[in-house]
Amino acid sequence: MPVTLPQNSRFWLRQVSLPLALVEGEGFPAHFTGDAFIRAAMLIADGKIARIVGEPVADVGEGESVDCGGKIVLPRFVDVHTHLDKGHIHARAANPDGTFFGALTTVAADREKNWQAEDVRARMDFALRCAFHHGTGAIRTHLDSLGKQSDISWPVFSEMREEWKGRIELQASALFPLSAVWEDPADFRNILKNVTKHGGILGAVTYRGDPLTDEVDKALDEFIDAAEANGLELDFHVDESASPDARSLEKIADAVLRKNYRGRVLAGHCCSLALMEDADRARVTSKLAAAKIAVVSLPMCNMYLQDRISGRTPRWRGVAPLHELDVAGVSTMVASDNTRDPFYAYGDLDGVEVFREATRILHFDHDSRPWLESLTIRPAAQMGLADAGRLAPGLPADFILFSARTLNEWLCRPQTDRLVWIGGQASKTSLPDYAELDRLSA
Repeated sequence: MPVTLPQNSRFWLRQVSLPLALVEGEGFPAHFTGDAFIRAAMLIADGKIARIVGEPVADVGEGESVDCGGKIVLPRFVDVHTHLDKGHIHARAANPDGTFFGALTTVAADREKNWQAEDVRARMDFALRCAFHHGTGAIRTHLDSLGKQSDISWPVFSEMREEWKGRIELQASALFPLSAVWEDPADFRNILKNVTKHGGILGAVTYRGDPLTDEVDKALDEFIDAAEANGLELDFHVDESASPDARSLEKIADAVLRKNYRGRVLAGHCCSLALMEDADRARVTSKLAAAKIAVVSLPMCNMYLQDRISGRTPRWRGVAPLHELDVAGVSTMVASDNTRDPFYAYGDLDGVEVFREATRILHFDHDSRPWLESLTIRPAAQMGLADAGRLAPGLPADFILFSARTLNEWLCRPQTDRLVWIGGQASKTSLPDYAELDRLSA
């Protein structure tokens, strides 16, 4: 049964199912396990959450009251690892064989040929409209930043961040090989200039399985020094490989500890960590916890890319060992990663899809940990967004109302009839038509 939308600025949503890990309210149990839900009532007043009270509520006072029949309400999603600059080039630049090398070479060619400001802007805007419609409230994107692209994409990102203010909180991290620090110092200085000018995050790629020479340690030290000198945080693409020689994650942890760096650090992918011997993985995990380095796994993209050999069924899942990391005290997250580009041919920046697939791939079910945090309050904390990814009195009434009443129902269907609420009002957006992008592939 659909919910009748309230017409007033003050109203109660009664009989909603809320995730205990993401909610502050009255009459809630002090202890719970996993992604437990509770029936509650939410008072919305003048665009904010005024009260959250466990059901039954004897007296709701004045204001319209809407019975939601146990439907799930979640905070808006926080997608901490995406690539808005690459998104939606599939029609003109499909991966020829689905491999990682095929993705690298195809993206490089398309970037050189097509990534002028208007092209990047149009695809970013399309992707953001998709994410907004699905219920995402905050996004961090990586921006390819080598050579001329740095001076093109960073100003476009700044424009989009301003245009989308109040709808989606946007952050950006530079993306380039760490080797540029010693191979092309002038380019590194230009990247650093753009990151600092546009309020970004300093990021780099360290996943190729190349020999870990002394130059890597020196470059990481210089990288961290540059971040500290400019007040920047760090975000790495790390060991996105099935190579047992891809061990840069430990090098990053060692450098953070060696330099006593106190800023936030995020490591994305970390696929090779799952292939280590138990003792090696435990050692690296301990260093990550000591260095307070968070890890985000990208389950959909890495299932697509990793262990892809023509004519052979893949043997492993390509994801980071989140359960072991979480137990050790490492903040763990999941995110969308690429969307309709050579690195991942599918996706729509939909948090429901991300969590549904992560549950299957990473076995989030049958577990005592609250994994819904991995797409809400944990990435929000990593992005420095204290009010995002949770529901509490005093916060803006920004949330998503689903037709599902239980987590099982929520995971079994795509939830295309969800309602996204912004400032206490239901959004009336629709998904953009792919035909809008046809002109970019002509």
